Amino acid sequence: MGTFRFMLQYIKKHRFQYTAGIITLFVVDFANLFIPKLTGTVTDGLAAHTLDWDGVVSCLISIFLLGLTLAVGRFLWRYFLFGASRSIERELRNDMFGHLEKMSVEYYNEHKTGDLMTRFTSDLNAVRMAIGPAVICVFDASVMTVMVICQMMYYVDIKLTFLAIIPMFFICVGEIYYGKIIHKRFQKRQEAVSDLTDFVQESFSGVRVIKAFVRERAELRAFAKANRNTMDSNLHVVRLQSVVMPLLDVIIGLSSLITLVYGGYLALVGDITLGRFVAFNQYINMLVWPMLACGDAINMFSQGAASVRRIQEIFDEKPEIFDREDTADMERMRGDITFSHLTFLHRGHSEPTLKDISLSVPAGTTLAIIGRTGNGKSTLVNLLLHLYNTKPGMILIDGRDINTIPLKALRENIAYVPQDNFLFSDTLKSNIAFGADSQDMDAIVRATEAACIHENITAFPDGYETIVGERGVTLSGGQKQRSSIARALMKDAPILILDDALSAVDTDTEEHILRNLKANRAGKTTILIAHRISTIQNADVILVLEDGEAKETGNHEELMQKNGIYRSMFEQQQLEAAVSERKAALDAEHGQEEGLRGGVQK
Repeated sequence: MGTFRFMLQYIKKHRFQYTAGIITLFVVDFANLFIPKLTGTVTDGLAAHTLDWDGVVSCLISIFLLGLTLAVGRFLWRYFLFGASRSIERELRNDMFGHLEKMSVEYYNEHKTGDLMTRFTSDLNAVRMAIGPAVICVFDASVMTVMVICQMMYYVDIKLTFLAIIPMFFICVGEIYYGKIIHKRFQKRQEAVSDLTDFVQESFSGVRVIKAFVRERAELRAFAKANRNTMDSNLHVVRLQSVVMPLLDVIIGLSSLITLVYGGYLALVGDITLGRFVAFNQYINMLVWPMLACGDAINMFSQGAASVRRIQEIFDEKPEIFDREDTADMERMRGDITFSHLTFLHRGHSEPTLKDISLSVPAGTTLAIIGRTGNGKSTLVNLLLHLYNTKPGMILIDGRDINTIPLKALRENIAYVPQDNFLFSDTLKSNIAFGADSQDMDAIVRATEAACIHENITAFPDGYETIVGERGVTLSGGQKQRSSIARALMKDAPILILDDALSAVDTDTEEHILRNLKANRAGKTTILIAHRISTIQNADVILVLEDGEAKETGNHEELMQKNGIYRSMFEQQQLEAAVSERKAALDAEHGQEEGLRGGVQK
């Protein structure tokens, strides 16, 4: 879809506002034509003594009424045209946000946050200017110019008019060339702003890492470089404007000079009256704004066109994950899960992340997934959430291919605790009730008690109304994890996925949470991903992933008897735990000895 057709679909929705605004603008421009004429009439009448006081008062009243018409008209065209452009900006922003919500995870892996933010702010602002103020500039630069020139020719003198408008043709030709150049420069400027925004966003998100590694100066130098690039891109645009705008003033001044010299001569020899000479100068001054407006319009249209293309790039990206035609609604899930020869290859990878995994998980089962980092544990549950596409028949839920289940129905029936434990910059209460239909306080308390976070929350000065920082930075790692677990439990979904969600809590708290899950999740399917065997050893089924393959499957006792990967991991973790306990004991003994020595010395 072309740029014009893309914007036309939004402009059509507000065609009545645009029509009313343009009609009002025409009335204002038309009313403007009579003021110089009335001024000339008063001047000639006073000079020739043919106008009495009543005639002067009549002209002044006419000028006052015209001024009132202009004031009301200018308010109305601003109301209609600026209001329409603001509404389109809002609709575009809503549509962009809605479209981006449909995009797959892969899209966000490939597109930077800062660039998307720039399109939501700077680019949309440029589009608004192109469909609002630029429309006004174009109308004034065309209709107003034609009406003024016709009035100059009819009321004053044709030869003087032609001489005065000759410089204006140079403006028209030059601004067409100017528009092509400014378009390219503005596009580069927007790209530079996007890079700078992305750099700032990433730096602030990772400020703790920057401080921990004492990289403030290095980051400042990198920021200064990106900032310099943005400044150079802006100056590239401004330099062109700084050359073009003074040239416009020179050409307009030349037109005024011709008017004064030749018009003054015609007035002296009597070809035109003094009043008409005064009126002609006013008409010339009225042409100054359209000529300047023409430059502004080309500038705004060029920038707007560049920004529309950047916005179109978002809409041109089609969601990879969507409801197919053969999807059909389903009742509440039971929680039966079947993986049938599941194989998955990430975009850009040469080797599959998951290879030929087959497993049946009946409803009410607790499935644990364990394996070394990078073996596809998180990918497996992301496929279950249909965050990536799989081939038909590879994942079945309640006997139905996951591709035939509506996304809304699928995800409403799955509660998910991701690895990063993302929390929004809002109250703890709102974060925990995020996925629920209501903020029922009793249900929130039950969920937080099951997640062993209730006592921590009540200890905060503001309790459940405590505002967590961006991404939950004001909470400890364990508190974030338990808040995320409480948020998932609030859904009371048939399927619960905990993706390494207990790694930041101590073993005692972990045991409490697991006991609560067993009691609260009776008859419902739970999937646990963990690195610690202590977390998953009581699961009904344990899946051991190695290089993306299901190497071992069974419960704890069965896997221990196989003397395979699982037993090796178990013994290694036991040994590490024993070494840690021994080291802690030795440190404690050493501390006691130091204390005794200090006491003896005293």
